[in-house]
Amino acid sequence: MATESIDVLVEGGKATAAPPLGPALGPLGVNIGQVIAEINKKTADFKGMKVPVTVTVEREAKTFTIKVGTPPAAQLIKKEAGVELASGRPESEHVADLRIQQVIKIAKMKEDDLLGADTKARVKEIVGTCNSMGVMVEGKHARDTMRDIEAGKFDDAIKRGKTELTAEELKQLDEERKHLKEELEKKHAEEEKKAKDILASVGGEAQKARKLMEDAGISSTIMDKVAPKPKEAVDAKGGKGGKK
Repeated sequence: MATESIDVLVEGGKATAAPPLGPALGPLGVNIGQVIAEINKKTADFKGMKVPVTVTVEREAKTFTIKVGTPPAAQLIKKEAGVELASGRPESEHVADLRIQQVIKIAKMKEDDLLGADTKARVKEIVGTCNSMGVMVEGKHARDTMRDIEAGKFDDAIKRGKTELTAEELKQLDEERKHLKEELEKKHAEEEKKAKDILASVGGEAQKARKLMEDAGISSTIMDKVAPKPKEAVDAKGGKGGKK
């Protein structure tokens, strides 16, 4: 039987008949409303995330099947952590904390996409991603939790495969996330003040100030905000913005 597949990226639970999905399905003769409803049902757990979806249509019978992929691990981590952005300085600044159960949940959701041969190996992969995002695991730096996993500290939890947290645990994580946010905002405000003081000390010379800010360990984000990089000068040969 002749089949045709359509690959699209939709927001979890919010697929519509608008382009690109509707126009692609129209010529195939399937009930577009039913396809949309089925996609939204299958992607409801991925609310707020972009999800890869493949719709395969059997042209003669006008039937369809839907295969839903999973968002990148980083998106799933941000959803579980309740944050929109990863840390700009993951080695020293953390934006959230996850419990091992949440890591196991993500590892199971990404099972087909990860390289690990078993759940423990896949959990380690997710913890590695947490490490690069500035997301703690079990209240400590992700790299330290990785050592605990390798030492077998969480073998029982991984074997049980529990993925849900109690209401009290979720409340604790929410309070911790708010505390981390407040601490980061305070730290960044102090850092920005320091950067402004440096800029003032050199008479507003941005290039000179940036070197001093870098030596003081001020982040590039704050440097760019307080003392943007000087625009590139047009060279004598008519470089950027000039005639060739």
